[in-house]
Amino acid sequence: MAPTTTGANTFALLLRLVGTRVSIMTDNPGVEPVTRREHDASWSANLEGPEHAMDRDLIVEQSKDAIAQTAAGYHVNLVTHGDHGHPETYLWDELEAAFDDVRFEYVDQCGCGGHVTRVFVSET
Repeated sequence: MAPTTTGANTFALLLRLVGTRVSIMTDNPGVEPVTRREHDASWSANLEGPEHAMDRDLIVEQSKDAIAQTAAGYHVNLVTHGDHGHPETYLWDELEAAFDDVRFEYVDQCGCGGHVTRVFVSET
């Protein structure tokens, strides 16, 4: 039986073959994108705005955007809104399904109630 691939896995494979990252920003009118460029250093994505408190799916989609825009060998800190609870309960499985070349580390809960997940992008 041939392995199945999701669109995200196909996209990740394409990125490895092409050797570059492509912008795939979530298109959500009225919401600023989490980033507008590729990051060739470790960085943090702020997913704690009021729009994130109202929309868990927005956190998931913008987290995918942030990871896709993080260069191999670096990490992105996903700072998620506290209203949705621990990110392991709703975010990590979604990201694992979308990317083959990442690993997660829970950093801490912020004083404001948000959560920080560090996502390392492998150099494969």
